[in-house]
Amino acid sequence: MSEVVSKQDLIAGLKTKATALGLSLHEDGWDGLSGEIESIRAKWFLGGRKSVYRMSCRLAEPERTVMFREAVTEKSWGLPPPTMTVEKETVTGWKRFGKRTDVSAGGGGSINYANVRNAMDRAVTDAGWQFRLEGGRLP
Repeated sequence: MSEVVSKQDLIAGLKTKATALGLSLHEDGWDGLSGEIESIRAKWFLGGRKSVYRMSCRLAEPERTVMFREAVTEKSWGLPPPTMTVEKETVTGWKRFGKRTDVSAGGGGSINYANVRNAMDRAVTDAGWQFRLEGGRLP
């Protein structure tokens, strides 16, 4: 097992990892982070649609635990453009695995559901802390 790192060092490592994955980060007080990435975007003159991946993590120093939350939200306005969607997903408990890809004349994109969660889990466990997914709660 690796040496346990301090809370400040872990937060700095998580910020670096999340930024490398393309998330825009916000600090939640002195013991947490939240971030989002707009992964799928499609617009045309009658309306549009976008999908946003959101995550948050809060550090509990006495237990050396990082509580992680994640959600994918979709918003549409007007009449969204016709879109072809290819999605493969597996749900085990609260963990969602898979990938979704949208292709449209007005844009598109893809979301890998487990990419951020797995990277954060590895960073937390490598730092000697415990990773806990808080399923069913929005970030």
